[in-house]
Parts: sequence; structure tokens; C-alpha cells
Amino acid sequence: MELFTNFPLWSALAAIFFAQFVKVPIQFIATRQVDWSLLTSTGGMPSSHSAAVTALSTGVALETGMDSAVFAVSAIFAIITMFDATGVRRQAGEQAIVLNQLVADFNKFVEEAKMWQKKEEQEKQKELKELLGHKPIEVLFGGLTGILLTLGLHYLLS
Repeated sequence: MELFTNFPLWSALAAIFFAQFVKVPIQFIATRQVDWSLLTSTGGMPSSHSAAVTALSTGVALETGMDSAVFAVSAIFAIITMFDATGVRRQAGEQAIVLNQLVADFNKFVEEAKMWQKKEEQEKQKELKELLGHKPIEVLFGGLTGILLTLGLHYLLS
């Protein structure tokens, strides 16, 4: 039953759910379109990865102190995760954009050159996911989301 009283765990999970949910109204404000698929997608504002790891680290700091070894581990884990979100994953998304454009250009060339008939819907190839990583501002706001949400939860629950 100790699992149910693990504040850092629950604050990290709450940060993930909050960050994923808040993407829907943010996208609506930006585009005037409701996109519920954002609840389970990667990328976007704010970064739920950053929110989760900063909430976890903040929760650990509040429970064990900033001088604990567990806080050091969680802080380094958060730094690596947020660095990866803006680095490797972001570059993979940029490559997906280029590859999708190459596929689209190639398909257009083939269609025009050979006058192929259009394929049925189920035969169409799925595009690569382009929104894999985060812009630095998305990681920043994800991190702030995690910290502020955890501090708020700690205040309310303590």
C-alpha cells in the first residue's frame, strides 16, 4: 500500500496527464480546431516528458531533501531526459519531415510519369511521425509545469 502514498510517483503521473491534457486547449487556441489525438501523441506544448521528470525530481526533493542521493539521481535523469527531448528526438522529427517530403515527391513523380491509378485507402503508406521531439521552449514549459504542479500538490496534500 506504500505505492499509494508515494508522492513523487503520483506527482509525476499527474504532471504527465496534465501536460497531455493541456495540449488540446493550447492547440485549439492556436488553430481553432479540437484535436483529441494530442492526449496520446508525442511532442507539442508543453513537453509531458519534461513535466514528468521535473515533477518527479521536485517531489523527491520535497520528500528527501536536495542533499539526498535519490534527488541527485532524479535530477540527472531529468536533465538527460530533457536534453534528449530537444536533441535526438527533435532531430528524428526533422528527418521525418524531409523523408515524408521525399516520399510525397516520389509518389507524385510516379503518378505523373506512369499515370497510375490511385490506390485504395487501406493500401496507402502511413507517414512517419514528424512530431517526435520538442523545441527548447516546449521543454522549458514542460519543466515548469512539472515543478509548479508538484509544489501545488504538495501544498494541497500536506
